[in-house]
Amino acid sequence: MLVRVRFGTGPNVRQKHRKNQHVALALAALATPAAVMALALAFWRLAADLRIAGEFPITEGFFSHWQIWLAAGALLQLGGILLNRYGKAEAVLPKTVEARER
Repeated sequence: MLVRVRFGTGPNVRQKHRKNQHVALALAALATPAAVMALALAFWRLAADLRIAGEFPITEGFFSHWQIWLAAGALLQLGGILLNRYGKAEAVLPKTVEARER
């Protein structure tokens, strides 16, 4: 005797690809002010080298160069842009009004 058991189709399992969107948006919101602060330090150091502004507080070491602060500001801004794109996934828009009502 042959017994066949038929199971109904269950719910589809979906994987959530972007799990940390809220974290990415929070870090993106903090990246732009940090980039502005780094750029302000870069221009302060450059102005201090040209003797336009007062003395820069970091006189020795890696962070005493204005190029480092400029690169850090650019990288922070780029990171903020990329995190913002990751956090704001494109919404799926319905093609017609009838599709939206379903």
